[in-house]
Amino acid sequence: MASIARALNDNGVPCPPGADPALNPHRSGRQWMLTTVAAILANPRYTGRQVWNRQRTDRDALPEKGAFDRHHEIQRWSASTGWVISREIAHTPLVSEEHFVAVQAIHSAPTPADGIPRCYLLAGVICCGVCGRIMDSHWVHDRADYRCRHGNTSTRPTSSRRQKTLYVREDHLLDRIRHDSYLRRHHPAMRDQDPHIVAGYLRLNNMIIVCDHDAWTIATDTAVFPLTAPTSVLTRTAKIPAQRDGDRSKREEKSRFVGK
Repeated sequence: MASIARALNDNGVPCPPGADPALNPHRSGRQWMLTTVAAILANPRYTGRQVWNRQRTDRDALPEKGAFDRHHEIQRWSASTGWVISREIAHTPLVSEEHFVAVQAIHSAPTPADGIPRCYLLAGVICCGVCGRIMDSHWVHDRADYRCRHGNTSTRPTSSRRQKTLYVREDHLLDRIRHDSYLRRHHPAMRDQDPHIVAGYLRLNNMIIVCDHDAWTIATDTAVFPLTAPTSVLTRTAKIPAQRDGDRSKREEKSRFVGK
């Protein structure tokens, strides 16, 4: 979807608000957005059939002020199982039903290439300290990671002013939580070595992990716990193999100064 939006923008194709501003007065109409492409690909009306109940109007209660109940109306998307689709063609189709169904299978049922379901224990619990967004679950190198692109998508060309993408490894974060002495004193359940129990405790107590490029913290309703880095000698002195090989080559290099 991102590549479709980028191609439309690069070729100067006007987006729906740009082509018909009167029909979309609430939108800027500057460029195609990923959400616009997603909505078009999921709209069965392009198959020529009429569709009802794609959106519904809910009346949410407002805070009580006085003796009368107050509500405000808000539109929400209905689940596809609640749509009403006409049996007969109502207008000229733009795409075939076969193509529409194939696109839905690609978009709505993404599966890993190996067919193994992914498990993200901290999904929805990690917040980006740079922009305030909930970090996205991201599977890379056969492990669970989380990332935040701060609202940037591949629909836009890369800019030098774009903020650096934030990456956090799940195993590193859970290990930091379990070994943080200050956090364990206030929350002894964090000592448990089972990552599922640690993740469940975070959700049960409405604890949010806030991460940025420099520090990680856990925020509760009443306190903030900074997660300190491990201070063991092994952790502070350990090096990756490339660094060790580099140090060895430096030691083995012959001195340029020869005593006479």
